[in-house]
Amino acid sequence: MELTLSQLDALLLTWLWPLLRVAGLVMTAPVFGTRSVPIRVRVVMVLALTLLIVPLIPPPPAVSPLSGQALLITFSQVMIGMAMGLAVRLVFMVFELAGQVVAQTMGLGFATFVDPENGQQVPVISQFYTILAVLTFLGLNGHLLLIQALARSFEILPVGGPGLGREGLWELLVWGGWLFGNAVLIALPVIVSLLIINLSFGIMTRAAPQMNIFAVGFPIMIMLGVVVILLTLPSLQPHFTRLTREAVAMSLRLLTGS
Repeated sequence: MELTLSQLDALLLTWLWPLLRVAGLVMTAPVFGTRSVPIRVRVVMVLALTLLIVPLIPPPPAVSPLSGQALLITFSQVMIGMAMGLAVRLVFMVFELAGQVVAQTMGLGFATFVDPENGQQVPVISQFYTILAVLTFLGLNGHLLLIQALARSFEILPVGGPGLGREGLWELLVWGGWLFGNAVLIALPVIVSLLIINLSFGIMTRAAPQMNIFAVGFPIMIMLGVVVILLTLPSLQPHFTRLTREAVAMSLRLLTGS
């Protein structure tokens, strides 16, 4: 069997461009792209997903690998994968931000922990919310929904298509702003409860100035903050489920700009 140079180029691009889109998603997606997952595991994951997806998608356009059009297609595939993964990753950042707001309100902002998700120091409450989000994501088969959205993206926007448009990028920015508003809503019950407690301590200080409000109020704030967090935990699961489904749908809307 003889292979010409053009056939080798077509075979290379048939596997390379889908691999780049899959790699972009794995690099930015939650759970898949965390630093706690070894690089070798991520490489094997990218190769396995590419092997499963390539037979199901149409062949790419006949383009020279060294041409300017091929470079644009390569950049476009990476950006598509990264945008889809980032749309879902923002959901986890919502819970991390909510945990930071709650920790600062409780007075536990100094109690930090290394987050394996991004390798940075975050409050313990943020890490607690992040772990809950990861477990809920896996329990709802969110990773399978994300892979399904990745496979469908090749139907909506095949290799060699126009790529992400200005409308799709604007949708991602609006989506991020709306999600951070949801972070405030998640932390709002704890913030309001602790604000009422702080006002009560202020009244107590005016009534009894000799009382050491820091020695009394600090442990009470932490204790009541933990109680409020436990009371609001049942509402987190449906909230996260809704956000995850909307994030997967948003990752597909990025491709159409609608």
